[in-house]
Amino acid sequence: MSTAPSTTAHEAPPPAVPGPGSRGPWAPLRPLVLRLHFYAGVLVAPFLLVAALTGFLYAGAFPAERLLYAHETTVPVGDSKLPVSEQVAAARKAHPEGTVTAVRPSPEDGATTRVLLSGVEGVDATHSLAVFVNPYTGEVRGALEQYGSTGALPLRTWIDEFHRDLRLGENGRLYSELAASWLWVIAGGGVVLWLSRRRALRKVRGTGGRRRTLGLHGTVGLWTAAGFFFLSATGLTWSQYAGAHIDELRTSLGQSTPAVSAAAGGGEHAGHGAAGGEDDAAQGGEHGVGLDRVLAAARAEGLDDPVEIVPPADAESAYVVRQVQRSWPTKQDAVAVDPATGQVTDVVRFDDFPVLAKLTRWGIDLHTGILFGLVNQIALMLLALSLILLIVWGYRMWWQRGRGSGFGRPIPRGAWAQVPPYVLVPLMAGTAVLGYFVPLLGIPLAGFLVVDVVLGEIAHRRGRRATV
Repeated sequence: MSTAPSTTAHEAPPPAVPGPGSRGPWAPLRPLVLRLHFYAGVLVAPFLLVAALTGFLYAGAFPAERLLYAHETTVPVGDSKLPVSEQVAAARKAHPEGTVTAVRPSPEDGATTRVLLSGVEGVDATHSLAVFVNPYTGEVRGALEQYGSTGALPLRTWIDEFHRDLRLGENGRLYSELAASWLWVIAGGGVVLWLSRRRALRKVRGTGGRRRTLGLHGTVGLWTAAGFFFLSATGLTWSQYAGAHIDELRTSLGQSTPAVSAAAGGGEHAGHGAAGGEDDAAQGGEHGVGLDRVLAAARAEGLDDPVEIVPPADAESAYVVRQVQRSWPTKQDAVAVDPATGQVTDVVRFDDFPVLAKLTRWGIDLHTGILFGLVNQIALMLLALSLILLIVWGYRMWWQRGRGSGFGRPIPRGAWAQVPPYVLVPLMAGTAVLGYFVPLLGIPLAGFLVVDVVLGEIAHRRGRRATV
């Protein structure tokens, strides 16, 4: 795989010994793949480089976060934990501002409880202020901004947002979607080109110059291509445009992720315990029967740690208690609890999720380095490092192709004209459909074709003038 020009792109004509990609009617496709691989690599590689660098840092941010925020997140193990309501009251005494939007009780011995507040001045509206409480003593250990369902603290949040949108908001997300849209195309093109030359097992040792760069580029790309396909596919699942199409497809197939109903189920008196919800939340998130009974009801339904308790949004809503463990084995069960009666009104089990909903959950968690913990994070760092090296080697091959001119030469034009119509027409139709569902693949590809045609026409007219 390559994110930049492959030296297979620099060696024409095709090899004398036919390979898998150079026999039969598919032989003319190789120059087309070569040209697409070259231009996509040259133009998209800068976006991929940023994504790889920030992805490398993000994977490394998990252990760094544990060290940097150890005071807030860990405590000496005590004899017994205080009721959750008392821990929340301690947090509210230290931080009366804002509204309690969630509580994450201490998930294990030696871990603090997090009380999440929204509407706090100076805290981003999409973030929460996490107040860390010693579950044994009620001591407030500190408060930090938190983002997302994984509980990212300031260091990981900053890297995550830069990786996702360069900290430019919704418009910035176009960069990461562009990278994810093209990564699999460049990877697939590189694999096809490499295997078509039968160089998958050729040794790099003993070679030099452009051939050695090609050997390194192709060998590493071949071994890591599957990882790049995975990163591309999972990255697109929560992208802005392609992600919306994927969500629509899952919904139409009945494969969307189920959610627990937060409507209170206690009849005409359901809202009595939650009346004045905002005032109650401001005083500690206690509605109706209170946090302790709600947590006990969730425990009775089998929701063990780690869990998050979400207070009712209004007088007509229930508490929602959900498991938040996204490492293996995944725990994502959720229940709704009536604030008036303390009875469970709805249950959603992860075991009952549709297949695509489970695969999406696991894919995203594997992509973000959560599913298998430290091993997952190390694997992602190695994959990101491989992508960085491939980009560097790709640009180096382009430079070496210039043979001292100081700039790499492009791949010859006209590859598409060599493809038979019975292959080209279905290929173009399939590409058009794919481009519709993955617009940041389709739009740039259409741009490549327009530029290619215009440049070809200019070259053709210059050639005619020269012969006159």
